[in-house]
Amino acid sequence: MKDLVWDNTLSVEVEEIDQDHRILVNLFNIFNHSVTEGDAPDYLEAVLEELISCTVWHFKHEERLMLKYGYANTAEHKTEHRELINSAKDLQQKFLQSGKHVAHEDIEFLEHWLTEHILVADMKLGSYLAEVM
Repeated sequence: MKDLVWDNTLSVEVEEIDQDHRILVNLFNIFNHSVTEGDAPDYLEAVLEELISCTVWHFKHEERLMLKYGYANTAEHKTEHRELINSAKDLQQKFLQSGKHVAHEDIEFLEHWLTEHILVADMKLGSYLAEVM
């Protein structure tokens, strides 16, 4: 599977959020390469844990900005965050229970999970924040 490439398509026009997204894209690419190259299962576990932990932190960062600047769709956006984290943790459990095997569709799920959230929900948030910050 190819790398995710950070470009203006993924920019939400708020640098501090874009900076977080670059980190998440980089971690996804590290995980993707590690799976493709057959790295040790314990290493894959560590990278997946880091990706989830950084995502949780990033979501809290976004939620703080939503609260500070009075974003009208905060509740809906936070619900999506919770659903995404729950999905990622479900994938993590599947990984651990399968003997630390990662299927191609798991990588596709993570890629879709990351890009879809940025391109839809975060674009709306970014447009709002760019006006009020």
